[in-house]
Amino acid sequence: MSTIKEVSEETGITAYTLRYYEREGILPGVKRDESGNRFYDEESMEWLNFILALRSTGMPLSEIKQYVDWYQEGENTLSIRKQLMLDHKAKVEEDLRQTYKYLEQINYKLALYDMQEKGLMKMLP
Repeated sequence: MSTIKEVSEETGITAYTLRYYEREGILPGVKRDESGNRFYDEESMEWLNFILALRSTGMPLSEIKQYVDWYQEGENTLSIRKQLMLDHKAKVEEDLRQTYKYLEQINYKLALYDMQEKGLMKMLP
Protein backbone atom coordinates (compact mmCIF):
# COMPACT_ATOMS: atom_id res chain seq x y z
CA MET A 1 0.00 0.00 0.00
CA SER A 2 1.22 3.47 -0.88
CA THR A 3 0.40 6.98 0.29
CA ILE A 4 -0.65 9.72 -2.08
CA LYS A 5 2.84 11.23 -1.76
CA GLU A 6 4.50 7.94 -2.69
CA VAL A 7 2.18 7.44 -5.66
CA SER A 8 2.81 11.00 -6.78
CA GLU A 9 6.57 10.50 -6.63
CA GLU A 10 6.35 7.12 -8.37
CA THR A 11 4.11 8.25 -11.22
CA GLY A 12 4.97 11.92 -11.60
CA ILE A 13 1.30 12.80 -11.15
CA THR A 14 0.68 15.53 -8.64
CA ALA A 15 -1.27 14.83 -5.48
CA TYR A 16 -3.70 17.51 -6.65
CA THR A 17 -4.36 15.57 -9.88
CA LEU A 18 -4.77 12.29 -7.99
CA ARG A 19 -7.32 13.92 -5.69
CA TYR A 20 -9.09 15.44 -8.70
CA TYR A 21 -9.30 12.05 -10.44
CA GLU A 22 -10.78 10.54 -7.30
CA ARG A 23 -13.21 13.41 -6.66
CA GLU A 24 -14.48 13.32 -10.27
CA GLY A 25 -15.00 9.56 -10.19
CA ILE A 26 -12.21 8.89 -12.68
CA LEU A 27 -10.09 6.93 -10.21
CA PRO A 28 -12.25 4.48 -8.28
CA GLY A 29 -11.24 2.30 -5.39
CA VAL A 30 -8.94 4.65 -3.48
CA LYS A 31 -9.27 3.72 0.14
CA ARG A 32 -8.69 5.67 3.32
CA ASP A 33 -7.15 4.71 6.60
CA GLU A 34 -8.72 5.35 10.01
CA SER A 35 -7.36 8.93 9.94
CA GLY A 36 -8.93 9.63 6.56
CA ASN A 37 -5.65 9.58 4.63
CA ARG A 38 -5.77 8.08 1.15
CA PHE A 39 -3.86 4.91 0.45
CA TYR A 40 -3.41 3.11 -2.80
CA ASP A 41 -3.57 -0.66 -2.85
CA GLU A 42 -2.93 -2.99 -5.78
CA GLU A 43 -6.42 -2.50 -7.22
CA SER A 44 -6.29 1.30 -7.12
CA MET A 45 -2.80 1.23 -8.65
CA GLU A 46 -4.08 -0.98 -11.49
CA TRP A 47 -6.83 1.56 -12.11
CA LEU A 48 -4.35 4.43 -12.02
CA ASN A 49 -1.98 2.72 -14.45
CA PHE A 50 -4.90 2.01 -16.79
CA ILE A 51 -6.01 5.65 -16.61
CA LEU A 52 -2.46 6.81 -17.30
CA ALA A 53 -2.30 4.56 -20.37
CA LEU A 54 -5.57 5.95 -21.68
CA ARG A 55 -4.56 9.56 -20.99
CA SER A 56 -1.12 9.05 -22.55
CA THR A 57 -2.78 7.76 -25.70
CA GLY A 58 -5.12 10.73 -25.95
CA MET A 59 -8.36 9.60 -24.38
CA PRO A 60 -10.23 12.56 -22.88
CA LEU A 61 -11.08 12.48 -19.19
CA SER A 62 -14.78 12.57 -20.04
CA GLU A 63 -14.47 9.24 -21.91
CA ILE A 64 -12.44 7.71 -19.10
CA LYS A 65 -15.10 8.84 -16.64
CA GLN A 66 -17.78 7.27 -18.86
CA TYR A 67 -15.82 4.01 -18.95
CA VAL A 68 -15.50 3.99 -15.14
CA ASP A 69 -19.22 4.70 -14.75
CA TRP A 70 -20.07 1.83 -17.10
CA TYR A 71 -17.63 -0.47 -15.28
CA GLN A 72 -19.32 0.32 -11.99
CA GLU A 73 -22.73 -0.44 -13.50
CA GLY A 74 -21.60 -4.02 -13.98
CA GLU A 75 -21.52 -6.79 -16.54
CA ASN A 76 -24.46 -5.45 -18.52
CA THR A 77 -22.15 -2.71 -19.88
CA LEU A 78 -19.45 -5.08 -21.08
CA SER A 79 -20.21 -4.62 -24.79
CA ILE A 80 -20.22 -0.82 -24.68
CA ARG A 81 -17.00 -0.77 -22.65
CA LYS A 82 -15.42 -3.10 -25.18
CA GLN A 83 -16.58 -0.89 -28.05
CA LEU A 84 -15.10 2.18 -26.36
CA MET A 85 -11.77 0.36 -26.07
CA LEU A 86 -11.96 -0.83 -29.70
CA ASP A 87 -12.63 2.73 -30.89
CA HIS A 88 -9.76 4.06 -28.81
CA LYS A 89 -7.45 1.30 -30.04
CA ALA A 90 -8.23 2.25 -33.65
CA LYS A 91 -7.40 5.89 -32.89
CA VAL A 92 -4.12 4.94 -31.20
CA GLU A 93 -3.18 2.70 -34.12
CA GLU A 94 -3.84 5.54 -36.57
CA ASP A 95 -1.77 7.90 -34.42
CA LEU A 96 1.06 5.35 -34.45
CA ARG A 97 0.85 5.04 -38.25
CA GLN A 98 1.12 8.81 -38.58
CA THR A 99 3.99 8.97 -36.11
CA TYR A 100 5.83 6.23 -37.97
CA LYS A 101 5.31 8.08 -41.26
CA TYR A 102 6.81 11.24 -39.75
CA LEU A 103 9.67 9.23 -38.26
CA GLU A 104 10.45 7.88 -41.72
CA GLN A 105 10.62 11.45 -43.03
CA ILE A 106 12.99 12.43 -40.23
CA ASN A 107 15.18 9.37 -40.88
CA TYR A 108 15.29 10.23 -44.59
CA LYS A 109 16.46 13.75 -43.79
CA LEU A 110 19.11 12.36 -41.42
CA ALA A 111 20.34 10.02 -44.17
CA LEU A 112 20.68 13.02 -46.49
CA TYR A 113 22.69 14.85 -43.84
CA ASP A 114 24.98 11.83 -43.49
CA MET A 115 25.57 11.86 -47.22
CA GLN A 116 26.21 15.62 -47.20
CA GLU A 117 28.72 15.25 -44.36
CA LYS A 118 30.57 12.62 -46.37
CA GLY A 119 30.65 14.96 -49.37
CA LEU A 120 28.51 12.69 -51.49
CA MET A 121 25.76 15.28 -52.06
CA LYS A 122 25.47 19.04 -52.36
CA MET A 123 23.77 20.91 -49.52
CA LEU A 124 20.01 20.53 -49.27
CA PRO A 125 17.51 22.35 -47.08
